Amino acid sequence: MGIKKKLMEILACPIDKYYPLELHVFEEKEEIVEGVIICPKCLRWYPIRDEIPEMLPDELREEKDEMPFLRKWKKKFPKKILSEGKPFNIKEEIGKKKG
Repeated sequence: MGIKKKLMEILACPIDKYYPLELHVFEEKEEIVEGVIICPKCLRWYPIRDEIPEMLPDELREEKDEMPFLRKWKKKFPKKILSEGKPFNIKEEIGKKKG
């Protein structure tokens, strides 16, 4: 079972237990295929990949797994998360001009 928007009514941030969380949908069919769940309090972001929300604590997340997702969807991520998001962000990349 994939993520339904209704599920957002009960989800809280696993780190600071903040509720409600923000949902940003990147790709949707019958269900949300890809997107991100954001905690507005601690600025952590949790990817939704293949309809599955991955709400893992920081120590179980690896930069090599998370950064491609962040880069793939960076045009749809809130700017604040791109620069300040936890546990990973692309602040250094945003500051650099491509040339």
